[in-house]
Amino acid sequence: MSGGPPQRRRFGAPVHVPPPSVPGLAARIAAARLLGDVATGVRPLDERIEGEGAFAPYAALGPRDRTLARSIVVASLRRMGYLRKVVGAKLDRGMPKKSGGLEWILVAGAAQLLLMEQADHAAVDLSVRAAKADPNAAPYAALVNAVLRAIQREGAAALDACDPLDDGAPPWLAARWRATYGEDSARAIAAMHLVEPTLDVTVKSDPEGWAEKLDGVALPGGSVRLRGHAPIADMPGYADGEWWVQDAAAALAARIVAAKPGERIADLCAAPGGKTAWLAHCGADVVAVEKSAERMRRLAENFGRLRLSADLRIADALTFDAPRFDAVLLDAPCTATGTIRRHPDVAWTKKPGDVAALADRQEKLLDRAARLVKPGGRLVHCVCSLEPEEGERQVARLLRRDPELRRAPVTADEARGFEECLTPEGDVRSLPFHLKGATPRLSGVDGFYVARLVRSA
Repeated sequence: MSGGPPQRRRFGAPVHVPPPSVPGLAARIAAARLLGDVATGVRPLDERIEGEGAFAPYAALGPRDRTLARSIVVASLRRMGYLRKVVGAKLDRGMPKKSGGLEWILVAGAAQLLLMEQADHAAVDLSVRAAKADPNAAPYAALVNAVLRAIQREGAAALDACDPLDDGAPPWLAARWRATYGEDSARAIAAMHLVEPTLDVTVKSDPEGWAEKLDGVALPGGSVRLRGHAPIADMPGYADGEWWVQDAAAALAARIVAAKPGERIADLCAAPGGKTAWLAHCGADVVAVEKSAERMRRLAENFGRLRLSADLRIADALTFDAPRFDAVLLDAPCTATGTIRRHPDVAWTKKPGDVAALADRQEKLLDRAARLVKPGGRLVHCVCSLEPEEGERQVARLLRRDPELRRAPVTADEARGFEECLTPEGDVRSLPFHLKGATPRLSGVDGFYVARLVRSA
């Protein structure tokens, strides 16, 4: 075993067992199966824990057990490479074949022992019971006990030999980041992914005042970074629509559009809607385009809470047509490798071939977006990806294809707080270790690329 991408091995048909009567066992079974489902599949974790696509064993849990199961899965994904290395070191003959969910039971058990405040005896005993509940893993229940007991005895020292970049990231991503950003920055990116982030929110006004009300820190760009993890819906101002959750880098991308009251602006690929909300809040006449009806439904619900309005269109941005706009924002579908700190499953669900496939779609979307910009109008392209094929190279190719477009560089004043992210060309390239705060947890930002172009008048 290594820090490489998990083998894409399926469990087979669902295992039907009587509801476990041992407290906490159902949560551990669901966590191991959910972890395996996410790590060997292509659907992100968020889609497997909510909505119509929720993973059945997880959805069947009570609220407390769902919280526990999700915590186990997130902790396991955040240090997946570490945990697989630690577990693999205890298996002289490697992972047994045709062993069902054994690997994920072991990884989840190791996460509880090494990363979470769970009683050691419960983590080991319930992992053994989870193995027994899986017919293919049941013959290896004694192995589960032996491996986890050995990890328990070793304790946190078991992680000392692990490296944030070489073990913490899939090899193909580690190699890419080294080649693109150099050894030191690649290591800083990987190290930041190991730190659980807090939430950023975009407020309609008075960041300093809302920072005090929400127990947060006002960031230079106007966002507020929360210190705690209180339920979002219970926090001051949420029900009144005074703010919405949005990473500070994503908020900067929306601000770079420089929306003005009365301007017609198209937001292509608009969901989840944080950038759309800022454009509408600025007084622009926004047309929000989103292909997914479910994602558009959520956007509409959020706009109702925020007391904002926009023209919502369920359509494929590739074929969307309308009279030209004063500005077009394209937050293109991407590998999302800039969000691994917030969504650790991204590192393990994406594959090397995804970069080229998504870059090809982005190129088509950019061409369509450019055609929607009127003379003198603006086009902002952004992606939450660390891969240059989806950002810098994408824009360079667009400028060669369309000679009527030129850069409108982002100024230091516009990039307030993100000055270190400005490129020589005037684009924004944020990396996860940028935006340092008072503590590691209050530091960092999503990896984003943002470029602003203007069409000749």
